[in-house]
Amino acid sequence: MLTPFFECGRYRFSMKVAHTNAMRTLFKPLVMGILNVTPDSFSDGGKFQSLDHAITHAEQMIEDGVDIIDIGGESSRPGAKPLPLDEELKRVIPLIYALRDCGKPISIDTYKPEVMREAIIAGADMINDIRGFDSEQALAAVADSDVGLCVMHMQKSPETMQEQPSYQYVTQDVIAFLRERCDQLEAVGVEKNRISVDPGFGFGKTLEHNIELLQNINVMQEELGFPVLAGISRKTMIGAITGKPVEHRMAGSLAAALAAMAQGARILRVHDVAETVDAIKVWHAANTIKIA
Repeated sequence: MLTPFFECGRYRFSMKVAHTNAMRTLFKPLVMGILNVTPDSFSDGGKFQSLDHAITHAEQMIEDGVDIIDIGGESSRPGAKPLPLDEELKRVIPLIYALRDCGKPISIDTYKPEVMREAIIAGADMINDIRGFDSEQALAAVADSDVGLCVMHMQKSPETMQEQPSYQYVTQDVIAFLRERCDQLEAVGVEKNRISVDPGFGFGKTLEHNIELLQNINVMQEELGFPVLAGISRKTMIGAITGKPVEHRMAGSLAAALAAMAQGARILRVHDVAETVDAIKVWHAANTIKIA
């Protein structure tokens, strides 16, 4: 059974479908807006490197209806090399301090335990780890906090993940990994309501793997009991399907977001906040059914 709430630091989100005896509807997912302060991210690298530009973009996302702001200081695109710790801290910690009182939960996209600790001190409400908190140091960094967590699946590392990714049964293999990592978090005292999971679209997967995972979000969510975060926005799988370069993948990304929503995804991680919020509103209205 899916956890009823997602506890995200200072914020609590219901994961239940809102319905009455007279109405039936789909869950309206949370929109997580991507704020990369990197020179080399695959989609928006270099756009928001300065603190002022990053704050302005965050303010625009808030106006557009974002639910969570996800700050990233290190690119995890295929082939990306690791970023030195000091450089990542320099990029993200001032921005967390600047946005901590913006009225929206602040998430930090990092796998480094040192960044996790400093981000929590600075006021982050959520830690989004592409490596699924796979070290004792990462587990220790978040165990005694109240931040929300996103446990992601990735095969290999960003440098090597797209070199012939292979699975026996991709959905069940990803579920098994996520279950093991969530069990480890619970073992160190993390409450279930603080955990969400991400199948890791594009992180060590072929197009066929990604499509199968997209079609099985509901299966993952039901088997694991944690809300699924779907991050598909502008990724290579959208380009492979549409034939469009990254700067022309908005329409495909919106379609993928709605497909994830139809499968029950509770959080959508996106670049195009305003357009995603509008698409969700229309989809939600069209799928709210009066029960005779």
